[in-house]
Order: sequence, then C-alpha cells, then structure tokens
Amino acid sequence: MEISYSQCGDYLIPDLILPEAEQKPIGKYGHLRKRYLKDHRPALYSNLLLSGELHQHLYEIDQACTDRIELITQQMKVQEGVTEALKAVDQIEWVRRMNSIQNRAEEIVLNELVYC
Repeated sequence: MEISYSQCGDYLIPDLILPEAEQKPIGKYGHLRKRYLKDHRPALYSNLLLSGELHQHLYEIDQACTDRIELITQQMKVQEGVTEALKAVDQIEWVRRMNSIQNRAEEIVLNELVYC
C-alpha cells in the first residue's frame, strides 16, 4: 500500500481520501441521527465517518424510521377506529386523531431508532 504525502510547512501530511460511495438521499431521520451521533456519541460518529460507512448508516436509519412510522400509524388507525367513514362524517375529528397518531408514532420511532 503506497501512501502519498503533501508538504505543509515543515510537515508531511498524508493524503487521506475516503472511499467513493453511492450518495443516496438522507431524509429527516437520517439528519436527526447524524446530529445525535455528533453531539452524544462522538466516538461512534468518528468511527463511522473514517470508515466511510456514515452515509450508508444514516440512509438505513432514515429508511427504517420511515417504514416503522408507516407501520405503527396503520396499526394505530385500526386500533383506534380512524377510518375513511370518520373522515367523510367529521373531517376535523379525523385530522385531530391522525395528527395525534402521527405524532405518537414519530415519538416512538425517534426513541427506538434515532436516539439510541
């Protein structure tokens, strides 16, 4: 393995380049996870960053959160009886219940996947 160096004043600094990886879009939950890792788990953040696995980790967390929120939302809708019939009869009540379900599902996912 050959390492190249750059002259910086009196010092030789190794030219470190991260491996090229496919850049997939990271959504809200990936960015929240990144902020959490930077602030509360700096060693893990540095390890993922230096190994080139950070972006993939954030993408996987974002996808897992999105899928989990959708699943929890569907389960809560069935359990609490939030149906299209309710939407047709009382839209305001339907919106209130759906907002409540969405907020609770997001809170569950944030605690399970992002802030752990």
